[in-house]
Amino acid sequence: MTEKTPGLPEATGPPEPPAPAGAPGAGGRRTAPRRKQMLLRLDPAVHDALSRWASDELRSANAHVEFLLRRALTEAGRLPGSARPIPRRGRPPKSPDPNPDPGPKQGQG
Repeated sequence: MTEKTPGLPEATGPPEPPAPAGAPGAGGRRTAPRRKQMLLRLDPAVHDALSRWASDELRSANAHVEFLLRRALTEAGRLPGSARPIPRRGRPPKSPDPNPDPGPKQGQG
């Protein structure tokens, strides 16, 4: 039997994680929901082959695993419609200039 500590609530399970960044009282910033994490145990030779393949495709091993899993789910018709696209990494694309310079006009000069 466990004793209760005066002034502290009784623990009923694992502690709750901090509020997500988009939740009220979390600094006011809105961010995308956290992605799920999972531990994956692989044969070392499979991991090495996967790492080389990912490197050839300019991806991290983690991003390549997600890419391959999504492709397999799509081919099997099992990718849920609610699945978000893979977030793009790196520098954002250059935005078009709203006031492009037309250059010198014809007939002047």
